[in-house]
Amino acid sequence: MNRCCALSLLLLCAAPLAAADVDYLRDVKPLLAQKCFACHGALKQESGLRLDTAATIRIGGDSGAAIMPGKPTDSLLLKRVSAADAETRMPPEGEGEKLDDRQLTILKTWIEQGAPAPDEPPPPDPRSHWAFQTPVRPAPPPVKNAAWAQNPIDAFIAANHERLQLTPAQPAEKNVLLRRVYLDLIGLPPTTQELQAFLTDESPNAYEKIVHNLLQRPEYGQRWGRHWMDVWRYSDWAGYKQEVRESQRHIWRWRDWIIESLNTDKGYDQMVREMLAGDELAPGDPDILRATGFLVRNRHASNRNIWLDATVEHTAKAFLGLTINCARCHDHKFDPIPQMSYYGMRAIFEAHDVSIDRLPGQTDLVKDGLVRVFDGKPAEPTYLYIRGNEKQPDKDHPVVPGLPAVLAAKFDVQPVSLPLHAHHPGLRHDFQNEDLAAARKAVELAAAALKKVREAAEKTSSKKSTATTDDAKQPAIAIAEAKHHSAQADLESLTARYAADFAKHESPPAANFDELAATAAKIERQASLCKADLGVLQAEEALTKAKQAKDTQEAKAKAAITKAEKDLKTAQESREKAQAAVEKSDGDYTPVSKPFPETSTGRRLALACWITQHDNPLAARVAVNHIWLRHFGAPLVENVFDFGTRSPQPDLVNLLDWLAVELVEHNWSMKHLHQLMVTSNTYRLSSNPPAVSSTPHSALRAPHSIDPDNRALWHMNTRRLEAELVRDSLLYVGGSLDCSLGGPDIDFQLGETSKRRSVYFRHAYEKQMQFLVLFDAANVNECYRRTDSVIPQQALAVANSPLSLTQSRLLARKLSEPSDNDLAFVKRAFEHILSRQPSAEEQATCEKFLISQSTRLIEPDKLTSFPGDKKAEVPPASEPGQRARENLIHVLLNHNDFVTIR
Repeated sequence: MNRCCALSLLLLCAAPLAAADVDYLRDVKPLLAQKCFACHGALKQESGLRLDTAATIRIGGDSGAAIMPGKPTDSLLLKRVSAADAETRMPPEGEGEKLDDRQLTILKTWIEQGAPAPDEPPPPDPRSHWAFQTPVRPAPPPVKNAAWAQNPIDAFIAANHERLQLTPAQPAEKNVLLRRVYLDLIGLPPTTQELQAFLTDESPNAYEKIVHNLLQRPEYGQRWGRHWMDVWRYSDWAGYKQEVRESQRHIWRWRDWIIESLNTDKGYDQMVREMLAGDELAPGDPDILRATGFLVRNRHASNRNIWLDATVEHTAKAFLGLTINCARCHDHKFDPIPQMSYYGMRAIFEAHDVSIDRLPGQTDLVKDGLVRVFDGKPAEPTYLYIRGNEKQPDKDHPVVPGLPAVLAAKFDVQPVSLPLHAHHPGLRHDFQNEDLAAARKAVELAAAALKKVREAAEKTSSKKSTATTDDAKQPAIAIAEAKHHSAQADLESLTARYAADFAKHESPPAANFDELAATAAKIERQASLCKADLGVLQAEEALTKAKQAKDTQEAKAKAAITKAEKDLKTAQESREKAQAAVEKSDGDYTPVSKPFPETSTGRRLALACWITQHDNPLAARVAVNHIWLRHFGAPLVENVFDFGTRSPQPDLVNLLDWLAVELVEHNWSMKHLHQLMVTSNTYRLSSNPPAVSSTPHSALRAPHSIDPDNRALWHMNTRRLEAELVRDSLLYVGGSLDCSLGGPDIDFQLGETSKRRSVYFRHAYEKQMQFLVLFDAANVNECYRRTDSVIPQQALAVANSPLSLTQSRLLARKLSEPSDNDLAFVKRAFEHILSRQPSAEEQATCEKFLISQSTRLIEPDKLTSFPGDKKAEVPPASEPGQRARENLIHVLLNHNDFVTIR
């Protein structure tokens, strides 16, 4: 846009409204909906005033008529929204922005015109919204083409086609369908052998066998794991260097739990329960505790309110399709969710915290650990923040845990008593054995060091001409002996503390616990004294060395002595305290295991159980909608995280409800839904629109003119591969992809060299592989539905990627055979990379390219390289003909069909 156009547009927007410019339905009603309906609409009518129809506006409320048609200055509505005093102006401060001059002009002009408006029915009660009603399985509708609609999904789709007079496309060609379902279910294209086997299989259930086998492959969990990681906001830890600001270390175990759960077809309901309350559901099972990474992911180091706000918001969006977060500052403007309900849901999560539990064989929690949640603050109150301001909590009215009344939720909270390993995770016998073994090893090392020091001292003494007394110990020997004594004391202390801990937590506690506790306390204090003695000896030696040091800088030498003297004094004071403590006789010892609460509130488990009840109106619908979106390229409900009143009832609501009930009645099996969806004739349609008669007076209307957005699915939607699939497919066709399962997150900077699947690379704020980002990888903060962009950088990324160049060269070698000709090579390349044969034009063009490129590459100065060549693992071929083939493969990897699901 040039500057003149921009100025014209600005002047147009700022121009005063003409009378004819104001329309009630177009201008006035949307304005009132935005500013007024939350308090004066179908759900709530403060002061008896309802503003969601022209008729109720004229009737007014407790203060009389809201408007006087033709008299804007006498109209109470206009007075209140334009009032200068913030106390009387509407919307109230904190409830919404005041009306700007243009909006006020709209209202004034409309009233001046006499407030014309068509008759309109009052909006329905939001509580009767379709998504708030428990789904009931509808019968699949009868259709004319019963043979096509043998799958219930097809019956609903075909009935909609008939209603709209749409002719569906023909079935997709076998090779196109096979590539589609492979990429959909396992995220990898079929191999040439798999393609040929399917093309030659004439059995009537050939395709169904393929689907069944794909759902059993471990790659299915990796493919669909990434889908659900989008919805559930998976993020590895974020922070600067070793600092953890968001999420937490080792959260990759949650990612592995997702993939494993999908591969075993764990019910969606069970997955939800384990993610929200695995620590309450199965507190002694580390495999299930991994699932609580869903909550760990929200962790925010600098502000707990940010942490809990994210937890409430994304629990509601992910599992309920509700924007409960909109009620943080005030009652929800569209849905029947009061502000108090937001804080009631926050109270469910108020008590929870994050822990990293020790794992067998690893004591360093930075290197590894089991990250999970637990209720560490069971008595923490929840307060409503006035207007959402965390600095203004309403402490006079603590909020009790609960859910929005509109969902008729039975929220039955029962506290959960936890087993020993949950409230004292360090008290495991394998940890005890490891710790005692490490303490014994420390004693052995200290003994060996003492022996070495003594031997060295004896050799030195034998060489001296002057006699030394036997009891005159050198400082080195004294320090080594003190280290040995300290190590022995630590071993004895650890043994005694473990004994006391286990005795304390027996059920009932051991009768001799008090005796064991007193022993543990006494030995621990003696160990502390040994360590203090060692500290004094080391400080004395440091002071001696400081005094003997020959430093040419006098100031520096004095500073060193001063510091050593200060350290010695501190060490002596510590020894005095340790000596005084030894005289005590109580049983106050330091537990070996960090204690956690012995009871969990049970709030999260109650929430999870309610979400997954069969009569929950939202959970199954939301899950079905996500799965449908990822198979068909468009959801049944357009806004996948908001099923509230702003989402109108979808055209295929009966199909949505049928699938929701089907999911619940089949134990929430997602594999069952996959099987239904991808074996439907709807899924098997071609992405090419059906042919339409070219006769000028044909009675048939083109499907594009009836349903240009393909909402009725009269053909299959084409989709670009997700970012991870682009990278994985490059490696897979080249024969290099490592499909092994699980393990720690891989440094995102290794994306061009590591052969692992993309789902395993670190994915966090400022820790994302650039290649994936260019292809619209999941937004770390929120990604309920990915966006698809088409930008030049995507083609450049594939063209210049060292990974792409390497795979091109490996694949060219693999596809080249002895006594090969270009005709056969081109056909093999197309089939291997694009799962199809080249057209006659493509075949001729590619053969011509191979000849011309080979000739051009004979000349040394023509052997140009790509920017990524320096980092490519495989150098280009030296023989011109082979290098030309590498170039052709590289071109095909950049082909649109390679990055597209058709």
